[in-house]
Amino acid sequence: MKTRLGRRLTKLFGLDHPIFLGGMAWLGTAELAAAVSETGGLGIIGAGNCDAAWVREQIERVRRTTARPFGVNILLISPHAGDIMDLVCRERVPVVTTGAGNPGPYLKALKAAGVKVVPVVSSVALARRLVRAGADAVVTEGSEAAGHIGETATMTLVPQVVDAVGREVPVVAAGGIADGRGLAAALALGADGVQMGTRFICSEECIAHPAYKEAVLKAGDRATAVTGRSTGHPVRALRNILTREFQKREAAGASRAELEEFGVGRFRAAAVDGDVARGTVIAGEASGLVRSIEPARVIIERTVREAEEILRRLAGGVS
Repeated sequence: MKTRLGRRLTKLFGLDHPIFLGGMAWLGTAELAAAVSETGGLGIIGAGNCDAAWVREQIERVRRTTARPFGVNILLISPHAGDIMDLVCRERVPVVTTGAGNPGPYLKALKAAGVKVVPVVSSVALARRLVRAGADAVVTEGSEAAGHIGETATMTLVPQVVDAVGREVPVVAAGGIADGRGLAAALALGADGVQMGTRFICSEECIAHPAYKEAVLKAGDRATAVTGRSTGHPVRALRNILTREFQKREAAGASRAELEEFGVGRFRAAAVDGDVARGTVIAGEASGLVRSIEPARVIIERTVREAEEILRRLAGGVS
């Protein structure tokens, strides 16, 4: 059933629920993206560092599974970013979200192809710049999020971005959100909806290795660490042997090139091969809220139902 929450966002993107799937490399495959879209959220294929041929295959698989809107997340620091931009324009993918950079140079081509563009931003300045350039909405991601992060927390960043650009475009809150309480809080901060990634790692449709999912399920409130600040690309992941060694090398003054070489292939090792000790287990602080593996449909419908109940209770003045 279509919710009344986040109507500006759901109307713009043709959704039933104001929930985006985070753009997760290796994990945001057609299976998960299609399941989220079919339930009425916005499923997102995570391109990561994959090439355009892989992304084309995923697009085709989503379209064979659902007729609902979906998107592709493009990591702008990927060597394949330009080719994937060309692909999504040719394929007229409904939505593109972007991460780890400024998509400004691509906006004109994307808009000309009829693609709705939703950059992931971690600052007010970047949100303003991209909305002026023609972004259709922004995902405002706090530092609690998984993967590449900024410096400002969700609770303070979201309302500032809403104040700056919320009159012009919908604002989607991300970072630390995994249930209906997070959705209700985001709406209270002025956002039009939420993006969740870590919660969907523990969905039945996610292809993450069972050991990876189990690591997320076992995570507590202090389970994550941030590495790579010295490289200019800080990343949040679950603490393990790898993160401790990475931080040790950073403290010893290892160069950016040495650190990047040390991290090559580590995410795949965890996500695909299940090496959760020496692989990069990308997960946000919301991992401490994840306690079960369920179908994406159940996750979405419960999140919306919980948020609706919370907001009704608060509107009635019930503590």
